[in-house]
Amino acid sequence: MKALLFYGGSDMRLEDVPEPSPTSDEVKVQVKWCGICGSDLHEYQNGPILVPVKKPHPRVGKKAPIIGGHEFAGEVVEVGSNVTRINPGDRVTVKPTLPCYHCHYCQKGRHIQCNSLALLGGAADGAFAEYIVVPADNVYKLSMDVTYEIGTFAEPLACALHAINRGGMKPGANVAVVGAGPIGLLTMQAALACGAAQVIVFEMIPSRVDLAKKLGASMVVDPRDGKAGKTMAHLTDGLRADVVFECAGPGQALLLANEVCGKGGVIVEMGLMTDACDFPFQDLFMREKSIITSQGYVDEFAAAVALMAGERVMCEPMITDRISLDEVLEKGILAMMGPDRMKHCKILVSP
Repeated sequence: MKALLFYGGSDMRLEDVPEPSPTSDEVKVQVKWCGICGSDLHEYQNGPILVPVKKPHPRVGKKAPIIGGHEFAGEVVEVGSNVTRINPGDRVTVKPTLPCYHCHYCQKGRHIQCNSLALLGGAADGAFAEYIVVPADNVYKLSMDVTYEIGTFAEPLACALHAINRGGMKPGANVAVVGAGPIGLLTMQAALACGAAQVIVFEMIPSRVDLAKKLGASMVVDPRDGKAGKTMAHLTDGLRADVVFECAGPGQALLLANEVCGKGGVIVEMGLMTDACDFPFQDLFMREKSIITSQGYVDEFAAAVALMAGERVMCEPMITDRISLDEVLEKGILAMMGPDRMKHCKILVSP
């Protein structure tokens, strides 16, 4: 079968590889669609990061070349002898994390911090391929009103729900989201679905401003006028945000998050910050604000699948292109890193 393999930084190759077969506790899935994640871009541009290159990963015993792709949905075509919950023909999405379930952090239910955590498409073969085999316990059935394309959003939506749990957002909260990329837009919708009174989105790219409005943002504010804090205060009777989800990454985005966050509020850092930031911790201290981080998910995957049903979270408008496996590099990864990258939100790949 055809598969896209990661060999190392800036080195991905489309090759013929053997079609996999499931073990007794695994399920074989014919991949229908797989999303390109920001982590795929980081792996290509700055990697290896998650992909083991020099020695095999301790959890799964593999090293590069490894098939990429972890946001996917497809049809079950074969199940192992011990599998009873899943059947051939089932329409499914798959949680790509592979924790050990035995280490200190797994025993505390913090699977995303597993000492030997592996990821499909990272340390184990992923879904930029025609077929993939996965543990049966990682498989979630899709309702009939959720297409395979929408099913690919379960993984990033689970990240959004985990951030909401980490931030302790309560129904009726005033919420701000900084950055309207895929994660920001999903977090915005998830916050509204979980009872936020309003979600104010801060974004300046026109196409993403339009998407945020279309997907239900209470208001979208361009932060470049320098009045973001005053605008947030005006919209909340002077209180500003109870919870701010920073989904962009640059240091300026964190400073903006602090500006729109109210007294006693929580800033949830979801963006991958790669540059230094001169942050006013005195302001944080005097107003008893908190900064926490959130990456991945623990037990939010089932809730993500449920929220996609009935379009309680809408994903279709976020899809900006659909490409084939042999176009992933040119029309996918490089397109999302190039001069026209801002026109894209989510690109889906069909093997």
